[in-house]
Amino acid sequence: MASAPSYVEQQTIPREKNLIENLLDFSFERMVTPRMLKMLYGLHLLMGLVAAIWFVFNGFQTSTSNGLLALIVGFAAMLLWIVYCRIVVELLAVVFRAARVITNSPN
Repeated sequence: MASAPSYVEQQTIPREKNLIENLLDFSFERMVTPRMLKMLYGLHLLMGLVAAIWFVFNGFQTSTSNGLLALIVGFAAMLLWIVYCRIVVELLAVVFRAARVITNSPN
């Protein structure tokens, strides 16, 4: 004899979709970019570091004085790159937070 499902069994907890499922969501119900901001920030910082190191190595291959100049310029450029990336990521975060507030508003 089958018994009726209990109250706990009747309650369904919505499962959070993973990143791949959200990327393949063609209805665009969920935003993926806010979840990826940390990864994008880290990736851009890594790309800037690789570019700065490449710049310095190229400078030292030319001459020692060019290498020292490239080291100073590369360090300054890396600091500016970090500030630039941080500003852009923060602006993106603000835009997505505002969009979330607007979509959740009762109007």
